[in-house]
Amino acid sequence: MKIAALQTVSGSDLPANLESASGLLAEAARSGAELAVLPEYFCLMGQRDTDKLAVREPFGDGKVQAFLAQRARELGIWIVGGTLPLVAGSEKHVRNSSLAFSPQGECVARYDKIHLFRFDNGRGEQYDEARVIEAGRAPQAFTLRSRDGHDWRVGLSVCYDLRFPELYRALKADLLLVPSAFTYGTGQAHWELLLRARAVENLAYVAAPAQGGRHDNGRRTWGHSMVVDPWGEVLAQRGQEGAGVVLAELSQERLRQVRTQLPALDHRVL
Repeated sequence: MKIAALQTVSGSDLPANLESASGLLAEAARSGAELAVLPEYFCLMGQRDTDKLAVREPFGDGKVQAFLAQRARELGIWIVGGTLPLVAGSEKHVRNSSLAFSPQGECVARYDKIHLFRFDNGRGEQYDEARVIEAGRAPQAFTLRSRDGHDWRVGLSVCYDLRFPELYRALKADLLLVPSAFTYGTGQAHWELLLRARAVENLAYVAAPAQGGRHDNGRRTWGHSMVVDPWGEVLAQRGQEGAGVVLAELSQERLRQVRTQLPALDHRVL
């Protein structure tokens, strides 16, 4: 099964972001991808954290969800919309949600980001997602049937979740998705290291589409969108900033081979 991890440099103009995403999705479909995954905040990287409040949508209705459903139907592929802001329990917060759509345009899974990023390097770079985002509560996965008839268990996660391996153990997935907007500094230090570790620990493929470049709010994200195989090998990676499509071929045979030769998942005690 061929998949695509899409890299964007989203800004504060939602229609422009959707137009850019549409082009990348079409490129992925033309290249034969059955699944295309957009990064975190693909629809909006606002000037302020609170800009998310103005574009939040109720689950099941809204411009961004309609866009994802329509493109999935038109292109005949599975699409995971990295994250978009959905209505939360508080008027001052949103859920940072990843939605999966089938080729029929049906939303088959929703995951609300559980772990909320907080960072302060002591030099003026500060983030605290909890100020605007309401945390999710439960892991989520869905089954994707590929064109060759294989069933893939696909586990959903988002960005900062990557630092919490217990989430990925709970997902028990064949393919782990990590749409992200890693900061440049933390990405440079830990991005590839963590992605390869999650792949090896879970003997699973990992696909990580990312924001990558300088955004119009001044923030710089690390990018380096990639796909990693169950043995920790980087199958494909975007080695530069800017929007683009990272393609990789996933194999059920490779998955079985790795899990048979090293049945670590069966050896778990705790």
